[in-house]
Amino acid sequence: MPVVQLAGVTKTYENKVAVRDLSLSIEAGQMFGLLGPNGAGKTSSIRMMMGITLPDSGRIELFEKPFARKSLERVGYLPEERGLYKKMKVLDQLIFFGELHGLADGDARKRATDWAARLDIAESLDKKTEELSKGMQQKIQFIGTVLHSPKLIVMDEPFSGLDPVNAVLLERTLLELKEEGSAILFSTHRMDQVEKLCDSICLINNGQAVLSGRMREIKSRYERNHVIVEFEGSADFLKSSEIAEAKNFSGHAEIRLKEHGDAQKLLHEAAAGARIYRFELVEPSLEEIFIRTVGGKADA
Repeated sequence: MPVVQLAGVTKTYENKVAVRDLSLSIEAGQMFGLLGPNGAGKTSSIRMMMGITLPDSGRIELFEKPFARKSLERVGYLPEERGLYKKMKVLDQLIFFGELHGLADGDARKRATDWAARLDIAESLDKKTEELSKGMQQKIQFIGTVLHSPKLIVMDEPFSGLDPVNAVLLERTLLELKEEGSAILFSTHRMDQVEKLCDSICLINNGQAVLSGRMREIKSRYERNHVIVEFEGSADFLKSSEIAEAKNFSGHAEIRLKEHGDAQKLLHEAAAGARIYRFELVEPSLEEIFIRTVGGKADA
Protein backbone atom coordinates (compact mmCIF):
# COMPACT_ATOMS: atom_id res chain seq x y z
CA MET A 1 0.00 0.00 0.00
CA PRO A 2 1.42 3.41 -0.92
CA VAL A 3 1.81 5.42 2.26
CA VAL A 4 2.85 8.63 0.50
CA GLN A 5 2.60 9.59 -3.16
CA LEU A 6 3.70 12.70 -5.04
CA ALA A 7 2.42 13.05 -8.59
CA GLY A 8 3.73 15.84 -10.81
CA VAL A 9 4.42 18.16 -7.88
CA THR A 10 5.85 21.60 -8.65
CA LYS A 11 6.77 24.40 -6.22
CA THR A 12 8.11 27.84 -7.12
CA TYR A 13 9.44 30.54 -4.80
CA GLU A 14 9.41 33.94 -6.54
CA ASN A 15 11.46 33.28 -9.71
CA LYS A 16 13.09 30.01 -8.60
CA VAL A 17 11.56 26.61 -9.29
CA ALA A 18 12.43 24.58 -6.17
CA VAL A 19 10.64 21.38 -7.26
CA ARG A 20 9.59 20.59 -10.82
CA ASP A 21 7.13 17.83 -11.81
CA LEU A 22 8.32 15.46 -9.06
CA SER A 23 6.68 12.05 -8.69
CA LEU A 24 7.51 9.35 -6.16
CA SER A 25 5.77 6.64 -4.15
CA ILE A 26 6.72 5.01 -0.83
CA GLU A 27 5.23 1.75 0.38
CA ALA A 28 4.58 0.51 3.91
CA GLY A 29 7.63 -1.31 5.29
CA GLN A 30 9.96 0.48 2.87
CA MET A 31 13.04 2.62 3.54
CA PHE A 32 13.31 5.40 0.97
CA GLY A 33 16.22 7.79 0.42
CA LEU A 34 15.65 11.29 -0.97
CA LEU A 35 19.01 12.48 -2.26
CA GLY A 36 20.51 15.48 -3.98
CA PRO A 37 23.09 18.24 -3.64
CA ASN A 38 22.46 21.36 -1.55
CA GLY A 39 19.62 23.38 -3.01
CA ALA A 40 18.30 20.49 -5.10
CA GLY A 41 14.78 20.64 -3.65
CA LYS A 42 14.88 17.89 -1.01
CA THR A 43 13.69 19.98 1.93
CA SER A 44 11.08 21.73 -0.21
CA SER A 45 9.69 18.32 -1.20
CA ILE A 46 9.54 17.17 2.41
CA ARG A 47 7.82 20.36 3.55
CA MET A 48 5.09 19.84 0.98
CA MET A 49 4.57 16.25 2.17
CA MET A 50 4.11 17.63 5.68
CA GLY A 51 1.73 20.39 4.65
CA ILE A 52 4.14 23.13 5.76
CA THR A 53 3.93 24.54 2.24
CA LEU A 54 1.50 23.73 -0.56
CA PRO A 55 2.45 22.70 -4.10
CA ASP A 56 1.66 25.06 -6.95
CA SER A 57 0.55 22.08 -9.01
CA GLY A 58 0.46 18.31 -8.78
CA ARG A 59 -1.01 15.95 -6.22
CA ILE A 60 0.10 14.70 -2.78
CA GLU A 61 -1.57 11.72 -1.11
CA LEU A 62 -1.02 10.29 2.37
CA PHE A 63 -2.36 6.81 3.18
CA GLU A 64 -4.09 6.64 -0.23
CA LYS A 65 -6.13 9.80 0.35
CA PRO A 66 -5.62 13.42 -0.78
CA PHE A 67 -3.48 15.32 1.70
CA ALA A 68 -5.40 16.34 4.84
CA ARG A 69 -4.18 17.65 8.21
CA LYS A 70 -5.86 14.71 9.94
CA SER A 71 -3.46 12.32 8.20
CA LEU A 72 -0.48 13.94 9.95
CA GLU A 73 -1.56 12.24 13.19
CA ARG A 74 -0.04 9.09 11.67
CA VAL A 75 3.18 10.82 10.59
CA GLY A 76 6.40 11.48 12.51
CA TYR A 77 8.57 14.34 11.27
CA LEU A 78 12.18 15.10 12.16
CA PRO A 79 13.07 18.44 10.52
CA GLU A 80 16.59 19.51 9.64
CA GLU A 81 16.22 22.50 11.97
CA ARG A 82 15.76 20.92 15.39
CA GLY A 83 13.19 22.28 17.85
CA LEU A 84 13.89 21.39 21.49
CA TYR A 85 13.21 23.53 24.55
CA LYS A 86 16.62 24.12 26.10
CA LYS A 87 15.43 24.81 29.67
CA MET A 88 12.93 21.96 29.81
CA LYS A 89 13.74 18.56 31.32
CA VAL A 90 13.99 15.75 28.79
CA LEU A 91 11.14 13.61 30.18
CA ASP A 92 8.78 16.58 30.49
CA GLN A 93 9.61 17.54 26.93
CA LEU A 94 8.96 14.07 25.54
CA ILE A 95 5.64 13.83 27.41
CA PHE A 96 4.69 17.19 25.92
CA PHE A 97 5.55 15.96 22.41
CA GLY A 98 3.48 12.82 23.00
CA GLU A 99 0.49 14.83 24.17
CA LEU A 100 0.72 17.00 21.04
CA HIS A 101 0.21 13.79 19.09
CA GLY A 102 -2.82 12.78 21.15
CA LEU A 103 -1.23 10.52 23.77
CA ALA A 104 -2.46 10.59 27.36
CA ASP A 105 0.06 11.73 29.98
CA GLY A 106 0.61 8.25 31.41
CA ASP A 107 0.98 6.61 28.02
CA ALA A 108 3.39 9.31 26.83
CA ARG A 109 5.45 8.92 30.03
CA LYS A 110 5.73 5.13 29.63
CA ARG A 111 6.62 5.33 25.94
CA ALA A 112 9.20 8.04 26.58
CA THR A 113 10.82 5.98 29.32
CA ASP A 114 10.86 2.84 27.17
CA TRP A 115 12.35 4.67 24.21
CA ALA A 116 14.97 6.36 26.38
CA ALA A 117 16.12 2.93 27.58
CA ARG A 118 16.11 1.63 24.00
CA LEU A 119 18.36 4.49 22.84
CA ASP A 120 20.62 4.49 25.90
CA ILE A 121 19.64 7.88 27.32
CA ALA A 122 17.56 6.81 30.34
CA GLU A 123 20.01 8.52 32.71
CA SER A 124 19.33 11.86 30.99
CA LEU A 125 15.56 12.00 31.44
CA ASP A 126 15.79 14.33 34.46
CA LYS A 127 18.34 16.66 32.85
CA LYS A 128 17.63 19.86 30.97
CA THR A 129 18.17 19.70 27.22
CA GLU A 130 20.87 22.39 27.32
CA GLU A 131 23.00 20.13 29.55
CA LEU A 132 23.26 17.46 26.86
CA SER A 133 25.54 17.00 23.86
CA LYS A 134 24.32 17.61 20.31
CA GLY A 135 24.19 13.87 19.71
CA MET A 136 22.08 13.27 22.83
CA GLN A 137 19.73 16.06 21.79
CA GLN A 138 19.42 14.42 18.40
CA LYS A 139 18.28 11.18 20.02
CA ILE A 140 15.70 13.08 22.08
CA GLN A 141 14.37 14.69 18.92
CA PHE A 142 14.17 11.27 17.28
CA ILE A 143 12.20 9.84 20.21
CA GLY A 144 9.80 12.75 19.94
CA THR A 145 9.35 11.87 16.26
CA VAL A 146 8.39 8.21 16.82
CA LEU A 147 6.76 8.36 20.27
CA HIS A 148 3.22 8.11 18.86
CA SER A 149 4.06 5.07 16.67
CA PRO A 150 3.67 6.78 13.28
CA LYS A 151 3.15 4.74 10.13
CA LEU A 152 5.16 7.24 8.08
CA ILE A 153 8.44 8.59 9.44
CA VAL A 154 9.97 11.54 7.57
CA MET A 155 13.46 12.69 8.55
CA ASP A 156 15.68 15.44 7.19
CA GLU A 157 19.38 14.67 7.91
CA PRO A 158 18.64 12.24 10.79
CA PHE A 159 22.31 11.30 11.33
CA SER A 160 23.50 14.88 11.83
CA GLY A 161 25.50 15.23 15.05
CA LEU A 162 25.70 11.51 15.81
CA ASP A 163 29.00 9.79 16.52
CA PRO A 164 29.63 6.39 14.83
CA VAL A 165 28.28 4.38 17.79
CA ASN A 166 25.01 6.29 17.95
CA ALA A 167 24.72 6.33 14.16
CA VAL A 168 24.79 2.52 14.21
CA LEU A 169 22.19 2.53 17.02
CA LEU A 170 19.90 4.74 14.93
CA GLU A 171 20.42 2.56 11.85
CA ARG A 172 19.41 -0.53 13.83
CA THR A 173 16.35 1.25 15.23
CA LEU A 174 15.21 2.37 11.78
CA LEU A 175 15.51 -1.19 10.47
CA GLU A 176 13.39 -2.42 13.39
CA LEU A 177 10.71 0.19 12.68
CA LYS A 178 10.76 -0.80 9.02
CA GLU A 179 10.26 -4.46 9.99
CA GLU A 180 7.28 -3.36 12.09
CA GLY A 181 5.70 -1.94 8.94
CA SER A 182 6.51 1.75 9.05
CA ALA A 183 7.39 3.58 5.85
CA ILE A 184 10.56 5.62 6.36
CA LEU A 185 11.72 8.51 4.20
CA PHE A 186 14.96 10.26 4.94
CA SER A 187 17.13 12.83 3.28
CA THR A 188 20.84 12.76 4.00
CA HIS A 189 24.27 13.51 2.58
CA ARG A 190 25.57 10.19 4.00
CA MET A 191 25.65 7.96 0.94
CA ASP A 192 27.01 5.01 2.94
CA GLN A 193 23.91 4.96 5.14
CA VAL A 194 21.56 5.24 2.17
CA GLU A 195 23.36 2.37 0.44
CA LYS A 196 23.05 0.15 3.51
CA LEU A 197 19.52 1.02 4.56
CA CYS A 198 17.35 2.07 1.63
CA ASP A 199 15.21 -0.17 -0.56
CA SER A 200 14.59 2.65 -3.06
CA ILE A 201 15.90 6.13 -3.77
CA CYS A 202 15.05 9.27 -5.67
CA LEU A 203 17.94 11.53 -6.65
CA ILE A 204 16.86 15.07 -7.45
CA ASN A 205 18.87 17.89 -8.94
CA ASN A 206 17.67 21.40 -9.72
CA GLY A 207 14.24 20.36 -8.47
CA GLN A 208 13.85 17.40 -10.84
CA ALA A 209 14.17 13.66 -10.41
CA VAL A 210 17.23 12.50 -12.36
CA LEU A 211 17.52 8.95 -11.00
CA SER A 212 14.92 6.88 -9.16
CA GLY A 213 13.97 3.29 -8.48
CA ARG A 214 14.91 0.33 -6.34
CA MET A 215 18.51 0.37 -5.13
CA ARG A 216 19.35 -3.07 -6.48
CA GLU A 217 17.99 -2.26 -9.94
CA ILE A 218 19.80 1.10 -10.12
CA LYS A 219 23.16 -0.38 -9.20
CA SER A 220 22.74 -3.20 -11.71
CA ARG A 221 22.72 -0.63 -14.54
CA TYR A 222 26.39 0.11 -13.99
CA GLU A 223 29.34 -2.02 -15.09
CA ARG A 224 31.06 -3.95 -12.32
CA ASN A 225 34.41 -2.29 -12.96
CA HIS A 226 35.56 -1.27 -9.49
CA VAL A 227 38.14 -3.23 -7.53
CA ILE A 228 38.91 -3.14 -3.81
CA VAL A 229 42.43 -4.37 -3.00
CA GLU A 230 43.89 -4.77 0.47
CA PHE A 231 47.58 -5.52 0.27
CA GLU A 232 51.01 -5.29 1.84
CA GLY A 233 54.12 -4.52 -0.18
CA SER A 234 54.71 -2.73 -3.47
CA ALA A 235 51.98 -0.50 -4.87
CA ASP A 236 53.49 -0.50 -8.37
CA PHE A 237 50.51 -2.44 -9.71
CA LEU A 238 48.45 0.77 -9.32
CA LYS A 239 50.29 2.04 -12.41
CA SER A 240 48.77 -0.78 -14.49
CA SER A 241 47.46 0.02 -17.96
CA GLU A 242 44.17 -1.63 -16.92
CA ILE A 243 43.42 1.15 -14.42
CA ALA A 244 41.55 4.38 -15.17
CA GLU A 245 41.77 5.73 -11.61
CA ALA A 246 43.21 4.49 -8.33
CA LYS A 247 43.31 5.68 -4.74
CA ASN A 248 45.69 4.12 -2.22
CA PHE A 249 44.88 4.51 1.47
CA SER A 250 47.91 2.88 3.11
CA GLY A 251 47.36 -0.62 1.81
CA HIS A 252 43.68 -0.25 0.96
CA ALA A 253 43.28 0.61 -2.73
CA GLU A 254 40.07 1.64 -4.49
CA ILE A 255 40.39 1.20 -8.24
CA ARG A 256 38.25 2.01 -11.26
CA LEU A 257 39.17 -0.08 -14.28
CA LYS A 258 39.24 1.27 -17.79
CA GLU A 259 36.31 0.30 -19.97
CA HIS A 260 36.59 -3.47 -20.49
CA GLY A 261 39.67 -3.49 -18.22
CA ASP A 262 40.96 -6.97 -17.30
CA ALA A 263 40.64 -7.58 -13.56
CA GLN A 264 42.46 -10.93 -13.76
CA LYS A 265 45.47 -9.29 -15.38
CA LEU A 266 45.47 -6.65 -12.64
CA LEU A 267 45.37 -9.35 -9.96
CA HIS A 268 48.35 -11.09 -11.54
CA GLU A 269 50.30 -7.81 -11.60
CA ALA A 270 49.41 -7.04 -7.99
CA ALA A 271 50.38 -10.49 -6.73
CA ALA A 272 53.77 -10.22 -8.44
CA GLY A 273 54.92 -7.51 -6.02
CA ALA A 274 52.60 -7.54 -3.02
CA ARG A 275 50.83 -9.87 -0.61
CA ILE A 276 47.12 -9.68 -1.42
CA TYR A 277 44.64 -10.01 1.45
CA ARG A 278 41.56 -8.96 -0.49
CA PHE A 279 40.84 -8.52 -4.18
CA GLU A 280 37.17 -7.87 -4.89
CA LEU A 281 35.42 -6.76 -8.07
CA VAL A 282 32.47 -4.59 -7.03
CA GLU A 283 29.76 -2.31 -8.42
CA PRO A 284 30.31 1.43 -8.20
CA SER A 285 29.24 2.86 -4.85
CA LEU A 286 26.12 4.98 -4.54
CA GLU A 287 28.43 7.94 -3.88
CA GLU A 288 30.10 7.46 -7.27
CA ILE A 289 26.74 7.02 -9.00
CA PHE A 290 25.62 10.24 -7.32
CA ILE A 291 28.71 12.10 -8.53
CA ARG A 292 28.42 10.71 -12.06
CA THR A 293 24.75 11.71 -12.24
CA VAL A 294 24.95 15.13 -10.62
CA GLY A 295 28.60 16.14 -10.98
CA GLY A 296 28.99 19.43 -12.82
CA LYS A 297 25.23 19.89 -13.13
CA ALA A 298 24.36 21.13 -9.64
CA ASP A 299 23.66 24.74 -8.88
CA ALA A 300 26.46 26.61 -7.16
